[in-house]
Amino acid sequence: MGQLDGKLAVVTGAAGGIGLAIARRFLTEGAHVVITDIREKELDAAAVELGDNATAVACDISKVTELDRLYAGIGDTGRKIDILVANAAAAGAAPLAEMPEEMFDLISNVNFRGTFFSVQRALPLLQDGGSIVLLGSVASVGGYANIGVYSAVKAAIRALARNFVVELSARGIRVNTLSPGPTATEMLEEYPGGPENLPPVPLGRLARPEEIAAAALFLASEESSYVTGIELFVDGGLGQI
Repeated sequence: MGQLDGKLAVVTGAAGGIGLAIARRFLTEGAHVVITDIREKELDAAAVELGDNATAVACDISKVTELDRLYAGIGDTGRKIDILVANAAAAGAAPLAEMPEEMFDLISNVNFRGTFFSVQRALPLLQDGGSIVLLGSVASVGGYANIGVYSAVKAAIRALARNFVVELSARGIRVNTLSPGPTATEMLEEYPGGPENLPPVPLGRLARPEEIAAAALFLASEESSYVTGIELFVDGGLGQI
């Protein structure tokens, strides 16, 4: 038996990277996974890889109308959502003095607005006793040149999680933040100067997406049945020393 047998999970931003790794892991544990992403070509390829127990829905989470369409499709199946992983993110880097308005809006709209409404619009379908995992970042607890907006919105994700816990605890819904450190994904290429310019990680290497997925499984499963409101860092020690 898998840890998620019979569960329905929604994973946003799952066409690649951490989101796809989470979807893969959930599938191996018996879940049916609905994957979403704005990148339709990559999403279709991910759906082919994942197979029959995955359903792909193209969705721009920064647009409430698209989230409503996503959840309406799930509702039409008659199923409830057991697990929601709000993973979709947008990154960008620029010095404070040069940050363009368009980049600011993209980062804040996807990471903050998109995460908030991904949860809000899912509420009617969320199973009492379910699990919500919000993706934060180790960047939220340190000072790093050129990524101030990204760091700030990831800190806001942690604040959202605290407040969601208070509002959803009566339904037994657990809400936790999962905060990766530098992880070997395409998004890391957007770090100023490239991955080789990252601050040193105590473990001396990048995380594999599968390592983040293992932590997501813990937070999604009954293994963490008495865990809510935490921020779980999977960061190789970067934000801890």
